[in-house]
Amino acid sequence: MSEEAKQGYSADSIQALEGMEHVRMRPSMYIGDVGVRGLHHLVYEVVDNSIDEALAGHCDVITVTINENNSVTVTDNGRGIPVGLHKKEGVSALEVVMTKIGAGGKFDKDSYKVSGGLHGVGVSCVNALSDHLHATVFREGKVWEQEYERGKAVYPVKSTGDSDKNGTIVTFLPDRSIFQQTIEYNYDTLASRMRELAYLNKGITITLTDVRNTDEKGEFISETFHSTEGLKEFVSFLDASRTPIIGQVIAMEGEKNDIPVEVAMIYNDSYAENLHSYVNNINTHEGGTHLSGFRRGLTSTLKKFADNSGLLDKLKFEIAGDDFREGLTAIISVKVQEPQFEGQTKTKLGNREVTSAVSQAVSEMLENYLEENPVDAKTIIQKVILAAQARHAAKKAREMVQRKTVMSIGGLPGKLSDCSETDPAECEIFLVEGDSAGGTAKQGRDRNFQAILPLRGKILNVEKAMQHKVFENEEIRNMFTALGVSIGTEEDSKALNLSKLRYHKVVIMCDADVDGSHIATLILTFFFRYMRELIEQGFVYIAAPPLYLVKKGAKKQYAWNDDQRDLIMREFGENSKIQRYKGLGEMNAEQLWDTTMNPEFRTMRQITIESLTEADRVFSMLMGDEVPPRREFIEKNAIYANIDA
Repeated sequence: MSEEAKQGYSADSIQALEGMEHVRMRPSMYIGDVGVRGLHHLVYEVVDNSIDEALAGHCDVITVTINENNSVTVTDNGRGIPVGLHKKEGVSALEVVMTKIGAGGKFDKDSYKVSGGLHGVGVSCVNALSDHLHATVFREGKVWEQEYERGKAVYPVKSTGDSDKNGTIVTFLPDRSIFQQTIEYNYDTLASRMRELAYLNKGITITLTDVRNTDEKGEFISETFHSTEGLKEFVSFLDASRTPIIGQVIAMEGEKNDIPVEVAMIYNDSYAENLHSYVNNINTHEGGTHLSGFRRGLTSTLKKFADNSGLLDKLKFEIAGDDFREGLTAIISVKVQEPQFEGQTKTKLGNREVTSAVSQAVSEMLENYLEENPVDAKTIIQKVILAAQARHAAKKAREMVQRKTVMSIGGLPGKLSDCSETDPAECEIFLVEGDSAGGTAKQGRDRNFQAILPLRGKILNVEKAMQHKVFENEEIRNMFTALGVSIGTEEDSKALNLSKLRYHKVVIMCDADVDGSHIATLILTFFFRYMRELIEQGFVYIAAPPLYLVKKGAKKQYAWNDDQRDLIMREFGENSKIQRYKGLGEMNAEQLWDTTMNPEFRTMRQITIESLTEADRVFSMLMGDEVPPRREFIEKNAIYANIDA
């Protein structure tokens, strides 16, 4: 029997499920979109193959390199993709993997017990959407190579030398005709995902290097990610800017009903609930059965302990599930052999058997911890009681908002200058900093489809405020009522109903200075914590007013940054004059319309969330109480800081 047959991963393990004719024609069906997110998804697909090798116990070192031309090289020390003849296809298994959608060892249960990319896209999709791809395989004592252009093999797989190591190297250059917006990779976006994968798969070393840029020492920008404690370290990393109220991260790892479950959690003094769930390394931001199991195990165990402790005896109302999760940061990671995801986006797990597995695991973990740490146990229950009291206060505040909505004229705030169009898909609302700029925006807008809501100064920092204080804040109440969204119920205080949303473009328009950026960040924090669905559905934007107006005689041109200003000045020549806009109020209505509000000429940045965990960490760091991590972040990013998320 051959060595590869013994390992259960040979050419016959590769199964071709379907062709790949549609990939280049309709790439968004396979990678989500052909913008920045889809571009980075190509890297994730290739890295996922290496992670699958790690999950199977055959790989522990992965390197990712962004090359000068924005091609990317992914190297691992796994078994190497099989290169033997594939009986059904009549070509090398490597070529099948690279050119057939749905082909891969992960469909063979003997090759991979669990795997992340089970929707059959994988590296062949990357190949189809690349101008050029070069695969090198170290296997069976030899080096094997094959190159491809736009998904088609240039030559058959060939041996190019001898080697005593195993592994795979894939280098690909995204096709500019597909990714017309950009093929430039963002280092921080890739670093965030590589860090996440290192925490989720402890013991693996992932190195990311960017040869396009160098640091102050003249060395390539590079980071190595490695975790020995997995989710415990991940939780500590996410909560670095929050203050814990218990002595340590509560964690467990084991198998329940043949399902590997790993959980880590900690309570902090914030009022936010931060639950992050993963299935086979996929971030399931819509949750699913594993998250339901966590909530069930947490609630039942803590409630039982609280009842037995007598701490709830004087409480005059019932504790709700939300109360047990206030100030909680938790990560739930499960590995499922045949995951059932709702939809192609892999964002919600549907396997029913996972609920009880996670619930049991969490119950056992918590029971042991509460028994062994009585001081922390009492602290947690006291936090729960305070959360319950705050929830009741928040309920009254919500009811006040709803009453004000019903009783006010048309249910809208008096400051709102509404538009005449009633179709939300055609309407946009500008949240404008200050009454002065708001007045200018009202004069400059198109009243048919543009509404203006002036905000007075800096809104409440919701990161450090209890829920009832948020709902009592006048500016926040005005935003809720103007947008037309409902705020939640007592049963689920975080539910957001967008069925009556009145605008499909919510535009934050602030001055282009430090104060304006702070106000925009405060508003974004509010949306992220209380209206995240608005961001996830693509309704939130930030306006980009110009910084300069350059004039010379009858000629004038706007500039949005210093480089544009300098270029215009060179074009205009000597004696050109510069006007620096310190705020929106310095523009007249016509200028504001021409540069910032007119759909034909304006620039707006759509706010998206690439990584929930990273967004959560950054908001808590920027808007929380801890100064050192915020200072470090600002010092590192000051030159490149951009409010676009």
